[in-house]
Amino acid sequence: MASDSEAMARPANLTLYSYYWSSCAHRVRIALNLKGLEYEYKAVNLSKGDQFDPEFEKINPLKFVPALVDGDVVVADSLAIILYLEDKYPQHPLLPQDLKKKAINLQVASIVSSSIQPLQSFFTRQFFEKRISLDEKLTSSQNHVNKGFAAIEKLIKEIAGKYATGDEVQLADVFLAPQIFAGVARFQIDMSLYPTLTRLNEAYAELPAFQAALPHRQPDAPSTS
Repeated sequence: MASDSEAMARPANLTLYSYYWSSCAHRVRIALNLKGLEYEYKAVNLSKGDQFDPEFEKINPLKFVPALVDGDVVVADSLAIILYLEDKYPQHPLLPQDLKKKAINLQVASIVSSSIQPLQSFFTRQFFEKRISLDEKLTSSQNHVNKGFAAIEKLIKEIAGKYATGDEVQLADVFLAPQIFAGVARFQIDMSLYPTLTRLNEAYAELPAFQAALPHRQPDAPSTS
């Protein structure tokens, strides 16, 4: 008979509602991969307005991705999803026991999810599409990303090891990798300004869990052929 902890860690039928280009969904894909959790991928095409489908609205009334269904539990918002996974599936813990390192991990996650990503998100950029020029939109996004990256660079440069807060992959890395990817691929951020983040990004490129979560490797990514 399985113990309570074993039963708790056994995955139910996990379903992730995702969009390949969403950095928020990208974070959750990394966390699921790190924890070795299999899941069904359900694409929500934000460009085509799938998020406004009444059936998806039942999953997430806010009409954003990602959303995770775990049996009878439905969780939306990337940070809430990852903290839920952390509590239910403790394999490969993403938060350290050390309180200082835990606080820094949570702070980095908050900077990315609250101070950077919302201000350069698909929906924010779409809102300003007809209000400002493409150059102004790019400059605005770059300003928000650079402000956040500068803060994170200062925050972690003394504590970083191979990864953001030491030599283990933790929550900060899960949030940083997609934001760095988006910063370079979408917003032409000059990463030479951030040597610590640049070094971390090189380390992420060696991790299968991170590579499998990349946008172009998702089932809804456009074909390159």
